Amino acid sequence: MTQTDDQPRTEDVIWLTEDQQRTWRAYLLGSARLNELLDAGLRRFGLDLAEYEILVVLSESDEEHVRMSDLARAVHQSKSRLTHTIARLERAGLVRRTSCPTDRRGVWAVLTESGLTLLDEAAKDHVRAVRANFVEVIGPADYAALGRAFAAVASHTAPATP
Repeated sequence: MTQTDDQPRTEDVIWLTEDQQRTWRAYLLGSARLNELLDAGLRRFGLDLAEYEILVVLSESDEEHVRMSDLARAVHQSKSRLTHTIARLERAGLVRRTSCPTDRRGVWAVLTESGLTLLDEAAKDHVRAVRANFVEVIGPADYAALGRAFAAVASHTAPATP
């Protein structure tokens, strides 16, 4: 990388420029506020954003079940955290766990009818909030650029597959 005057350098660190720092901090503040707002909206349904995401992934899967290990990757949670979250959802009657018939060690998370009903109710408010506080706040060109930018970030930071 070529050193420029607007990128101060100390030892091996290329510090962020003022514009880069402003953008980074705007991202941090905006994403934190949006997550808080979306999480608060889902609390009315007894869910948090992580639980909602699990229900969505299960609802979009074939036969509304997913192996726990695959679900952990899909919702970007550790297996341990996912186990605790699924236990809460299971106590609430929103999901159940079953053994995988083809692999004794495998466990499926299965969306229950109650879970699907709650998801259908919560999704309407959640999508309205996403639309009002994210989609409609960003102009179409910036929205497309944001999608490309975070697809690049997600790809760059994806864990290596064994």
